[in-house]
Amino acid sequence: MTSREPTSDSEPGLGPRRLDAQRLGYLPQRSVKWLAPGTLADTALRLLGAQSFGAYLDKRELLSFYPQGVFDYSERSEIGLDYVADLGDGFNATYSIAHLLAQPKLHLSNSGEPLPGGEVLVMGGDEVYPAANWREYDNRTRGPYTTANPAENRDLFAVPGNHDWFDGLTAFSRLFLQRRHFGRWITRQTRSYFTLKLPHRWWLMAIDGGFDSRLDPPQLAYFRKCAAGIQPGDHVILCVPQPAWVWTEDDRQAFDRIDFFIDEIIRPRRARVPLILTGDRHHYARYQEDLPRDRGRPRHLITAGGGGGYLSPTHNLPVHITAPPPSSIGHTGSLPRDYTLKSAYPTMRRSWRYGFGIFGRLPWRNKSFVLFIGVVQLLAVVAVLQGVGTTVTCAAVLISVGIAFAHSTGPRKVKHYVLGVLHGAAQTALAVAGASVLEGFPVGGAWPYVGYIPVGGLAATWLVGFYLLVANRFGVNANELFAGLSVIDSKCFLRLKLNENGLTVHPIGVDRSARKWKWNVPTSSSPSRLLPAQPIRARHIEEPVTIPHPRPSSK
Repeated sequence: MTSREPTSDSEPGLGPRRLDAQRLGYLPQRSVKWLAPGTLADTALRLLGAQSFGAYLDKRELLSFYPQGVFDYSERSEIGLDYVADLGDGFNATYSIAHLLAQPKLHLSNSGEPLPGGEVLVMGGDEVYPAANWREYDNRTRGPYTTANPAENRDLFAVPGNHDWFDGLTAFSRLFLQRRHFGRWITRQTRSYFTLKLPHRWWLMAIDGGFDSRLDPPQLAYFRKCAAGIQPGDHVILCVPQPAWVWTEDDRQAFDRIDFFIDEIIRPRRARVPLILTGDRHHYARYQEDLPRDRGRPRHLITAGGGGGYLSPTHNLPVHITAPPPSSIGHTGSLPRDYTLKSAYPTMRRSWRYGFGIFGRLPWRNKSFVLFIGVVQLLAVVAVLQGVGTTVTCAAVLISVGIAFAHSTGPRKVKHYVLGVLHGAAQTALAVAGASVLEGFPVGGAWPYVGYIPVGGLAATWLVGFYLLVANRFGVNANELFAGLSVIDSKCFLRLKLNENGLTVHPIGVDRSARKWKWNVPTSSSPSRLLPAQPIRARHIEEPVTIPHPRPSSK
């Protein structure tokens, strides 16, 4: 997008850490270092606490005491909605997307006609990383979006993801459920789920799945009440927490919650669900239902989690899926539907090429991980030097850790154990090699052992990177591979336009996030307080997807 030059300051572009935090009102953050030991330990403890006590302290039931109805936009002849998910990570990626969302017109490099800005912004989950608290929301989400600041008031709705639930939804509730302002984005909801009534017999329903739990009774009661206004043949856009459809091969129950909601809330009204939106995976992927041309209108399943979090891979996505699977345990009676992957961003080839950057980015981005695993390697070396018994114990520990580390969505399979054993054995072999080097080292004393920590740590880190690259080909540890990469490029969001011609979904891709910024005096045509030093190039990921309006009701 072409941005006009700043009118207040003439300094060259500044990196986020050189921006004046006092002038901004918050502290811009670097991307989360996901494999740093401190981050891993803190996130694990928060996750454990939230999962252990979340069922006893489920705020969704408390929020049901706050009145909330349907948010009605149906009197308009047309409306624009933006959908963004998995934001609130590093400043550069998060603000690049926020800046584009705030502009009155979005100019695309592969389209001559600019897209007008959306009147409503829907945040689809994981609004902050690594874990929810007021400070992280302030610095990573509210702050950047306030700085982006659209020229006119726009409504903002949000559903929580698993990272928003790490504090039991406390910070999310204070930020999104009390009609607060993000600049000129204004929150409207009082609960963590909502219903929008849109023009031309369209609806949008966004559900809160908690920590992969059942939908709570007050939430179901709310949607039943909202659904009373849905007429036969109406179209419903469903926003869900996770792309459960891509996991059905490994987990037969993955799609059950979505299927249950459709069967319980929407199907009794004889409405259709032509579009399901989600985030959670930080890429763009669109699956289209396999239907002959003469058999009606296909359903689209779209993942668009490119709002700022580290990039997720696309090269391991299944090309063909069935949801719900015929063998689903919680099957509600709805017929299985077959889908085919029509588009992915980044492309599968580009995604696989990203993976090879692990050898440089993992140690560079996570220096404390190198130090930590270097200490572990030193302890293993000392164990090897003590004799056969401690060597066997060391090998058993490292192999056990390797097996525990090897995981993916769904139950463990033989491949997880094989890969875990091979990884643990490789780390053991590295320790044996290190012991051999230190035993014959010409310089005595403690210094060779101290020096081994960074050397052994780097070698062990590369070994972890090699393991992640290989395991990823077998569908294991895909998330950890790209968490270690922490790629801030290839971001995305959706711009939905609903008018008399139907619903058009514009998938927007940003190949490269901005790294440098300039101060700006906001105007109606350039409302953001910060502009990119170089224009951010946004483009259509694929041709826009158009879904026709509901057919006229028969009297």
